[in-house]
Amino acid sequence: MNILNYISGKFTEPDSGEWLEDLSPATGELIALIPKSNQNDVNKAVHAAKEALPQWSSLTNLERANWLDKIADKLESKYEEIATLESKDTGKPISLAREVDAYRSVKNFRFFAEMIRDLNNEIFEMGDATNKVIYKPVGVGALITPWNLPLYLLSWKVAPAIGMGNTVVCKPSEMTPLTADLLMKTIDEIGLPKGVVNLVHGDGIGAGSPLVSHQDISLVSFTGGTSTGSLVAKSAASSFKKLSLELGGKNASIIFNDCNLERTVKGVVRSGFLNQGQVCLCGSRILVQNDIYEEFIDKFVLEVESMKIGDPSDENTILGALISPEHLSKVEEYIEIAKSEGGTILTGGYPDLSEEYKNGNWISPTVIADLDVKSRCSTEEIFGPVVTIHKFNTEKEAVDIANNTRYGLAGSIWTSDLEKGNRVAEEIHTGMVWINTWLHRDLRVPFGGVKDSGVGREGGRWSLGFFSEAMNICTKHD
Repeated sequence: MNILNYISGKFTEPDSGEWLEDLSPATGELIALIPKSNQNDVNKAVHAAKEALPQWSSLTNLERANWLDKIADKLESKYEEIATLESKDTGKPISLAREVDAYRSVKNFRFFAEMIRDLNNEIFEMGDATNKVIYKPVGVGALITPWNLPLYLLSWKVAPAIGMGNTVVCKPSEMTPLTADLLMKTIDEIGLPKGVVNLVHGDGIGAGSPLVSHQDISLVSFTGGTSTGSLVAKSAASSFKKLSLELGGKNASIIFNDCNLERTVKGVVRSGFLNQGQVCLCGSRILVQNDIYEEFIDKFVLEVESMKIGDPSDENTILGALISPEHLSKVEEYIEIAKSEGGTILTGGYPDLSEEYKNGNWISPTVIADLDVKSRCSTEEIFGPVVTIHKFNTEKEAVDIANNTRYGLAGSIWTSDLEKGNRVAEEIHTGMVWINTWLHRDLRVPFGGVKDSGVGREGGRWSLGFFSEAMNICTKHD
């Protein structure tokens, strides 16, 4: 099938007449063709968004919140279709696509509808004046999303962006276009005013770069790799666009002697390998206190080897395929680097699958021990089903290891001493830390990282702040 761009309320073919292939990660088969968009397609989409901006931004918060709820209602009616398409396009298990991707895509629209409906102007009284803070739209936004959580992250951006009165042009990953197309069809079906949400497919050079640098784009929200994020930042900064970057991570799971070992093992396996380790929040560096190191490793490896890997459409599958042959090669290269750095492969290899999957992008979850904490595989983002395990003695040593990377996105701490857990958490240079859990998300809290993990925060009121301009009006009393 051919996937189309969505511009000014119409599904359109690319100006170039060129197409890109969307391949199944599990089988390597051709799923769809998508537009290889260029500057002309981007110009049309930005123009449509700019034309729609005055009327859309003039609506009240309540009216825009009602539109978000309409989108949520229609998406909810397509719950199973979302999960099926996401599993097919990303190679992730259908159970994960249903539990995470489909659920959160609907939830994001409902959550921001409620927040925006309850948003009020702020009043600050002085002895002789009243200050009123109002929130105005920024303008036309560029929303660029990755392949690991396609609709989950697209809805995370679209909902607050249009809810605060902006209009947008979306650029999803060219590797996972199916649910972005589903969202555009959903928006079209409910009759959202044309031009409020537009979408151009394509690669970074042809579509992403022209979109970010476009003179009529006022804000950029980007989720993706750190190297690409650096290019986005350079392009956006020269024209003073508002910028939010959610980038890579190399997150530590710190396990103390006094943890609940059974619960910790299950939690750390999940944090290391969810979505084949293709989540920026995954705990790919596992730091274990000396006294329980050997026992932890034995239990951890058994738990990892018990995970079923294979057919993404099988309800019992826990691990699916990697996103592309190129990404599989990257992961394989890092495993070879680990061996050359003196690492010991505790478990790994390739799954034994049927002939149907011989051309897919498959690798078994890999656990590596005996690496130096400053080695490449311990400090660089692999973004796959690979974790490294390290010993530590003291709190300070654990914190020092956790902080010795260029990244600072997330982390987790496992201990029965909550005072210690909080004390250690505050010493880690990162945007988020979980204690005795992982990826337990409250949508009201800030999401983002420090160092090379990004710039800015989204989530809850931080999203509303990013997707708006705060204006103060001071009235002097007589």
